[in-house]
Amino acid sequence: MLRLTKKADYGLMALKFLAEHENAPSLSAKDISEAYGIPPQLLAKILQRLTKAGLLRSHAGMNGGYVLSRAAEEISAFEVIGAIDGPLFITSCETGPRGCDLTDSCTVRAPLRKVNESISDLLRSIRVSDLCDSPAKIRKKSPDGALVSLGQ
Repeated sequence: MLRLTKKADYGLMALKFLAEHENAPSLSAKDISEAYGIPPQLLAKILQRLTKAGLLRSHAGMNGGYVLSRAAEEISAFEVIGAIDGPLFITSCETGPRGCDLTDSCTVRAPLRKVNESISDLLRSIRVSDLCDSPAKIRKKSPDGALVSLGQ
């Protein structure tokens, strides 16, 4: 089963929280940690990565904290996951400099590349603002035009 890492989950949750509180001057890592029960030290590292990737702006000082660097409608789940976990690959043949030993005889590499591209395209279509709606209402079109439900 393909799963997001906990770090990616937490990163998406943090951006969702910031988007839902966009009128606040800035929110601290502690605010986000307490809202979702995320371990504070882990969240601090995630927020640093998101800041370094340009998805967040951080403000130091007494009233310091984090804000989104762009509108929630402009930040994709793909960007968030990439900033935290690096490039998305569902198979290891895509990650090595030489590929694997079976590259010449592999019959699944091309179809799996299509799956990887479809997943990437879907994640690019999901915006942080979409995460702020009720999960049952979130529906996106997949690259082939079919509706895909992202809720439970």
